[in-house]
Amino acid sequence: MKLALALAPALAAGLLALPVLAQAPQKVAADRSQIRFVFKQMNVPVEGRFRRFDATVSFDPVKPEATKAEFEVELASIDLGSTEGETEARRKPWLHVEAFPKAKFVAASVRQTGPGRYEATGPLTIKGITQTITAPFALTESAGLRTVEGSFGLKRLPFRIGEGPWADTETVADDVSVRFRFVIAAAR
Repeated sequence: MKLALALAPALAAGLLALPVLAQAPQKVAADRSQIRFVFKQMNVPVEGRFRRFDATVSFDPVKPEATKAEFEVELASIDLGSTEGETEARRKPWLHVEAFPKAKFVAASVRQTGPGRYEATGPLTIKGITQTITAPFALTESAGLRTVEGSFGLKRLPFRIGEGPWADTETVADDVSVRFRFVIAAAR
């Protein structure tokens, strides 16, 4: 449960960190997209996801540096597969959703790293704390849809996720792995 609380911000970071592709602003198809995270609690992997998020993206694969992307994750939508863990994760020592209901990522820069491969860098804000993150991703296009998939790691403690006794990394690891998959209609 406590681990799930630590993982929730990472997942939020994951969602916020990934630009979706379109030349005119488009919305991510949330019903076909996902933000998942994994962290370790007492050295046991705990997986979770966020059920609600929103993103608006303008992306041209030929000119990735012109990307405009903004992601918001509703932190209360954390899904750890346990009501008890989700309730704990929403509390003040973890995500403190009463005071900080959303995590946000804005792509400040996007660059191509290889054929169909990119990385987005920008500010991620969780619990009122902003850190710069870089999220590598791959882009594929098929049947009028663009799919962006990637992953990145982050540290939970700089975002004050797991305060007080939960800052002990022997109980809940500091490292969180975030994976994302966003689907949008391809630009025409």
